[in-house]
Amino acid sequence: MRRGPKADGRSGERSRPAGAEAERRLPWGWLAPSVLLLCGMAVWGVLRYQDLPDRVPQHIGPGGVDAWADKTVLSAFIPVWVYAGLTLALAGCVALTARTTPRDELPESADRWSAAMAAMSNRPASRASARRLAKALLQTNAVLGVALLPLAWLQWRGVEATDVPGWVLPVTLGLILLSTAPVAVARWHDHGERKRSAAGPEQRTGARRTAGG
Repeated sequence: MRRGPKADGRSGERSRPAGAEAERRLPWGWLAPSVLLLCGMAVWGVLRYQDLPDRVPQHIGPGGVDAWADKTVLSAFIPVWVYAGLTLALAGCVALTARTTPRDELPESADRWSAAMAAMSNRPASRASARRLAKALLQTNAVLGVALLPLAWLQWRGVEATDVPGWVLPVTLGLILLSTAPVAVARWHDHGERKRSAAGPEQRTGARRTAGG
């Protein structure tokens, strides 16, 4: 039987252990690398803008640059706008984790249907797991920012040429793949927590039966 947090008699508010409060705090410090990358990318673009040709790359295909756009602030700063959008989107996902009730804090379901729906929901196993996932999302965003740097260099190299150096796409794609690692590791840990949580009662029941026998 679960017991809720004790109420504070003086204020009538529910008190939480200091450890629980620490787990509720999201790791916003991991947003700093993304902010620094975004600011650095913006400064880099501003410094290069005057030296850019009248047309800037708009699309890169297998054979190199195959589409161009007239130089404007909107077209020239595409890497900055893309990364700003990614940062806002992933920061929003991180903020949502603070509003998600983890599995171990859900009220016990009275019927099997509600219990099954709760088991299938894609929510973190615990507050610690939610914090781990939030940290992983911010790390992923930082690596994606690094992945955009070769494309930013291509955008701002100052030469209207269709050729693309052979290292640009492999490095970019490799970093994009690498960016999925933090989230994959966080999800793996979360899956392990779910399995331990689900197996816990059965193991305890088995242990009691063994001791009774």
